Amino acid sequence: MSEQQNPQPEKEGVYLRKIRSFVKREGRLTKGQARAIETNWPAMGLSVDTGMLDFNQVFGRQAPVVLEIGFGMGKSLVAMAAAEPDKDFIGIEVHRPGIGACLADAEAAGLTNLRLFEHDAVEVLAQCIPDASLARMQLYFPDPWHKARHHKRRIVQAEFAQKVRQKLAIGGVWHMATDWQNYAEHMLEVMSQAEGYQNQSSSGDYVPRPDFRPLTKFEQRGHRLGHGVWDLMFERIA
Repeated sequence: MSEQQNPQPEKEGVYLRKIRSFVKREGRLTKGQARAIETNWPAMGLSVDTGMLDFNQVFGRQAPVVLEIGFGMGKSLVAMAAAEPDKDFIGIEVHRPGIGACLADAEAAGLTNLRLFEHDAVEVLAQCIPDASLARMQLYFPDPWHKARHHKRRIVQAEFAQKVRQKLAIGGVWHMATDWQNYAEHMLEVMSQAEGYQNQSSSGDYVPRPDFRPLTKFEQRGHRLGHGVWDLMFERIA
């Protein structure tokens, strides 16, 4: 039998058909989040069932498209979409309260250049995002899976780097950020060996936080406590 037909139990007692880079934490929706989803999902929500997207049709215009994986509660994503109205943004998140919070903030900001998926990012990339279509891919503060035995769950791996490259336009950039030095080093190692990419760092490692990535409250607190944050930007060159 195939692995999919006969999944192996993990130590935690959970049956998984494949290694996941995330844990789906449902949480409880607030009334405001539930209302935001009900009100705004018809206009701003996207489904994998739609299949491959035509961005011009989705947004009603032709503009550079930025895709963010795992936007959390969405504050940074909404801030970026508001600050860069000349670009269109797509966010992917599996945490429903985060979807609701993001939609509420997007509604309050009057955004028309933002769409969301509530789905696994790997499947969204494969089924919905056209090849060579993205100006920028964003992955900010992904789960570090800091225990060595869990490193295989980290989303930044050689195979995934090539899936991202396929979706970036030539000259498009994959921008990653993490506050775990070990994960930053892992990202740098993977990306330095990844075919078709060029590091945008003049020193061959990390870049200063670009102006377009908002400084989060979490990050500000980390700075006060002396914690580091590492940004990596790799451009698709082939």
